[in-house]
Amino acid sequence: MLDRFELFITSISQIYKCMQKIKSREMTELGLKGPQVMYLLKLRRVGELTSSELASLCMEDKAAVSRTMARLENEGLVIFDESGNKRRYRSKIRLTPKGEKLADKMTMLIESAVEKGGEGLSDPDRDAFYRSLSVIAENLRKICENKGEEQ
Repeated sequence: MLDRFELFITSISQIYKCMQKIKSREMTELGLKGPQVMYLLKLRRVGELTSSELASLCMEDKAAVSRTMARLENEGLVIFDESGNKRRYRSKIRLTPKGEKLADKMTMLIESAVEKGGEGLSDPDRDAFYRSLSVIAENLRKICENKGEEQ
């Protein structure tokens, strides 16, 4: 059991560190930082979201999302639809054409990295891996949440 734990922790740590390096290298060339990438990708996939919705989907602090969205707006990558909303955090945010183009470029870079990372895996193996990883992540999330309730 301990060998499995060590393999799991070591592998996850190695994957995380490598992904951070790749993300940093590629996204620096695009002039972006980690959270900005996730927010732009979510907006590209979903279309429109509020800051609160983005924070929830990306598991980030609402204030951090709001600050980042203000920066992305200043860079011309997102726009707020403030029609009818007195509070900005309730406004829907969407990508500008410039933001869409950047998100599409990020998507291509990410797809390439994921493809290279999965070389040597068959489609059934890849599907089983992601299914297993999702189950493990959900189980660990539940342990984290339940730990506070037990005390």
